[in-house]
Amino acid sequence: MQNSTQAANAWRILFLLFLANLFNFFDRTIPAIIIEPIRMEWHLSDFQLGIIGTAFTIVYAIAGLPLGRMADTGSRSKLMGWGLATWSALTAVNGMVGSFWSFLIVRMGIGIGEASYAPAANSLIGDLFPAHRRARAMGIFMLGLPLGLLLAFFTIGAMVKAFDSWRAPFFIAAVPGLILAVFMFFIKEPKRGAAETVQVSQEKVDKPIRRVLAVPTFLWLVMAGLCFNFATYACNSFLVPMLQRYFLMPLQEAAVATGLIVGVTGLVGLTLGGWIADKIHQRFASGRLLFAAFSLIISTLCTAWALHAGRIEIGVFVAVFSVGWLFAYNFYTCVYTAIQDVVEPRLRATAMALFFAGLYLLGGGLGPVVVGGLSDHFAHTAMLAAGAEQMTEAFKAVGLHDAMYLIPVALFLTMVFLFLASRCFVRDAQRMKEGLVAVVEPEISAATA
Repeated sequence: MQNSTQAANAWRILFLLFLANLFNFFDRTIPAIIIEPIRMEWHLSDFQLGIIGTAFTIVYAIAGLPLGRMADTGSRSKLMGWGLATWSALTAVNGMVGSFWSFLIVRMGIGIGEASYAPAANSLIGDLFPAHRRARAMGIFMLGLPLGLLLAFFTIGAMVKAFDSWRAPFFIAAVPGLILAVFMFFIKEPKRGAAETVQVSQEKVDKPIRRVLAVPTFLWLVMAGLCFNFATYACNSFLVPMLQRYFLMPLQEAAVATGLIVGVTGLVGLTLGGWIADKIHQRFASGRLLFAAFSLIISTLCTAWALHAGRIEIGVFVAVFSVGWLFAYNFYTCVYTAIQDVVEPRLRATAMALFFAGLYLLGGGLGPVVVGGLSDHFAHTAMLAAGAEQMTEAFKAVGLHDAMYLIPVALFLTMVFLFLASRCFVRDAQRMKEGLVAVVEPEISAATA
């Protein structure tokens, strides 16, 4: 009876974490959708547009390290509650600013608020669900990503049109986040390692960062995450304006098409992918990572072909690019779960903070600004090749489209690093389990002496 009650409580907490994750991605996606109206109003280059995403992700990554340690040593529910309240309130402030630089500063503040959430939530899931159910639980949690994107891409264009202002979505988005923050404070947390098959020590760990970085699988997964986030942040930042410029789509239609590509695909990829990953893991210890690597091969081929095909029928572009993004979502359920399997419970929030630091500092942080800068470069090159003396929207369309080729390149590198991680996963997972037993046995002996 107690086990069934605990299981039910775990699923209730997971649902709450999922909702917060949904609004996490909804709020951070708003600038990517209203990016063209901002560019026109403040006369910005694509490089400056890229800085908006880069500044957010760099602050997110840096703030995540101390906040991750706080999640490992303090109350995860309070940390998530205050973080959610902070980023929701600042989202409303984002709609009030009157210049590029003030907009940028507020986005950086939102990055600090959001950085408190992911390490604490991932650590909590690791303590709520045993290893054989974690990929499924992580898949449900990460459904907040595509649903948040889907909700954003399907509604924000309509909000802008209804209120005739790109500022309206920021005010609307703040309300549910502030309400949800209240519920976070009432989460009853399990003990660290409550879902492990052996008892886990509750003592603090010396040199935690060094301990995490000593795991080879973790290092390869950081490299994979770096490349993957480069691709996803470049895509999420510039796919809407690319569809507007290159395929001449209106804002609302471009947003909906992007929602189909990065949102609807995640609903299938994370639910079905998590289930498949758990099944493969039961037969092959390193099966999750091999499954992820295979998925990234398909993602690379589909996204590369869709871009290389040029101005094809928009329905064909959306369909092919969507298939690539569908398989890309397997990264989340496989990699996040693999980290839980090779890092001991007392260090999981720290590990996730380090993981996100790599993802966002060198992945998400570079993706938008590199693609934005390359877009400006290619647009200028196209202008010179045409013998024109003035930059036009047509040249900017070609420049952004060609810069997006970095997406399949980054996805291919992700696949390579996932394969390398799979080669040392079994050894590191076994070492983690043996380490738990080695730490706990002396404590049990001391307690019974």
